[in-house]
Amino acid sequence: MRIIDLTHMINADTSVYPGTEKPVFEQANTIEKDGFAEVKITMYNHTGTHMDAPAHMVEGGTTLEKFKPGKFFGKAICIDCAQMPDKVITKEYLMPYKDTIKELDFVLFKTGWSEKWLTKDYFINYPTLSDEACKWLTGFELKGIGIDTISLDTIDSADMENHHIILKKGMVIIENLTNLHELDQNIFTLSCFPLKFENADGSPVWAVAMYMD
Repeated sequence: MRIIDLTHMINADTSVYPGTEKPVFEQANTIEKDGFAEVKITMYNHTGTHMDAPAHMVEGGTTLEKFKPGKFFGKAICIDCAQMPDKVITKEYLMPYKDTIKELDFVLFKTGWSEKWLTKDYFINYPTLSDEACKWLTGFELKGIGIDTISLDTIDSADMENHHIILKKGMVIIENLTNLHELDQNIFTLSCFPLKFENADGSPVWAVAMYMD
């Protein structure tokens, strides 16, 4: 079995959505002083490689802890979208994958944007899906979709239309993925479990791809 890590490291330098505070790590206890080590971490729950629940944007939407664990595990494919013109992933571009997507739980989109992680360019003119493509994807029995950018919508979006389209269907969104260049276009198993806490409109995840070689 090959296991590929699709998750950015969370540290004090982590790229965060504009206006969000960066994570803070404080050494609360040390082995020298207390006999054990413990760190206090302060951060927003949509930090790093993370998952959006329907409750993130939809009034009365489901929070992550209300889903059964199987929601965060399943068959997936990664579609290479790095060469999309105008940085828009269209329905027409996705149509050839229709029969494959019917058999899947997750679809990931590789844009190559994770290479700009930790730079200001990560937030500028990154690729997104068209709203038509998002609506088309909700016609399948998918558990969720994922992308290697800061958001499923453009950074200047006022209505977050793509988020609303996907989340209103009870799907989850995984953002800030990385290492998608290590995936081929064969089907793999995706594991992307969030932390389990109450009223979770989102959570960091440790996402990995597993190929049964």
